[in-house]
Amino acid sequence: MWGKRREGVYVGPLEDAFNRFLTPLEEFIHRQTTSGVLLMICTVVALGIANSPLFPGYQHFLHTMVGFRFAGENFELTIHHWINDGLMAAFFFVMGLELKREFLAGELSNPKKAFVPIAAAIGGMAMPATIYALFNSGTPHIKGWGIPMATDIAFAIGALSLFGKRVPQSLLTFLIALAIVDDLGAVAVIAIFYTASINVPALFASIGLGLFLLALNMGGVRRPLPYLLVGILLWSFMLVSGIHATIAGVVLAFAIPLRPKYPPMVLVDILKSQTEKLEESQKLGHNILRSDHFRSLVSGLSDGIDKAQAPAQRLEHRLHLWVAYLIIPIFALANAGIPIGNMDLGVALTHPVTLGIVFGLVFGKLMGITGGTWVAVRMGIAKLPEELTMKHLIAVSFLGGIGFTMSIFIADLGFKDSPETLVMAKAGIILASLIAGLTGSAILYKVTQKKA
Repeated sequence: MWGKRREGVYVGPLEDAFNRFLTPLEEFIHRQTTSGVLLMICTVVALGIANSPLFPGYQHFLHTMVGFRFAGENFELTIHHWINDGLMAAFFFVMGLELKREFLAGELSNPKKAFVPIAAAIGGMAMPATIYALFNSGTPHIKGWGIPMATDIAFAIGALSLFGKRVPQSLLTFLIALAIVDDLGAVAVIAIFYTASINVPALFASIGLGLFLLALNMGGVRRPLPYLLVGILLWSFMLVSGIHATIAGVVLAFAIPLRPKYPPMVLVDILKSQTEKLEESQKLGHNILRSDHFRSLVSGLSDGIDKAQAPAQRLEHRLHLWVAYLIIPIFALANAGIPIGNMDLGVALTHPVTLGIVFGLVFGKLMGITGGTWVAVRMGIAKLPEELTMKHLIAVSFLGGIGFTMSIFIADLGFKDSPETLVMAKAGIILASLIAGLTGSAILYKVTQKKA
């Protein structure tokens, strides 16, 4: 048998070599900045394809119908719709898990700490929408008012994380809390204002399934499978109801239990008991490959560790990488392709939709986030951490203007029947996100220079 034992532990002949390669790779994958870098790469790739001879094939692929038959009914959507309505439901599910954790056990669970990012997020949503409305009032383009409200949490936190320890931890916490409240606002806007028509029977079925999920939670059901099966049904009925199907992901997330079955001391007792039994089993010479008893003891350890974690916590941890490194990049590849070569840049840069989005995301976020925070502090309702200055706040306000993922998502909903306007909106989102990201990073670099 190949390999050797090192202090009783089996080590394969290639194990050390692979560990030397994989450990830095895994560390890189788990960094906050990596998902933002990957998203940027996919955006550039999508723009490259859209401005090359590959564009007709790219469009044909995205508009290919894919589906299945169920109960005598055809259930078909284009690949583009499957990505935006199906895969993005998983994104909204993980986002919902993060929202629930923050409100029940995180930074937003403390009203005093929560008020500053909540006030900043409200200002950061209201001001961009107002600026967009000023540019597009009285035109059919007004329905895009929700586009500049959103902050892309992956890009914004990725940009802030590039500065490492030069940035106060409280600033990162502030931005995360701000982006989470912002996401909740975006979900509400999509559910209420971007619903075209309502299918009443499907809506009532969705409400019934939502109540059933609540009953599962209150009844103490902790296994993910029942929630997943009901969640798929909920997504299907929401798709038919007219409410955007991705909202099913948030509803499902809020139904998953966030309370562990075992408190920490119970887990400690279980581990002690199982360890003693394992030691006794080893004295008898039991082997995990040959002894069912030894195998059940090891499984008992794993079961105890699982039950000491909340189901929502486990799911968030397991799905986060899939969403960050697969779903969001696929969304970018499918939605960021803008044929710039055929665009009249003069028209694009002076179009009210482009201007409304650029000014909304860049200056609206700046005025709204700093203004909302200033009002909260001035009224004495909240207090900024001592290590934060107004310059830090201005830098984060600009980073809040990176609206990429959610902004493109809302643009697709608002202008799905107007392809030309959608192109203008996407151009505005990419331009604004670039300006906001670079400006915020430059200010932050200047502010943190002395500390470095």
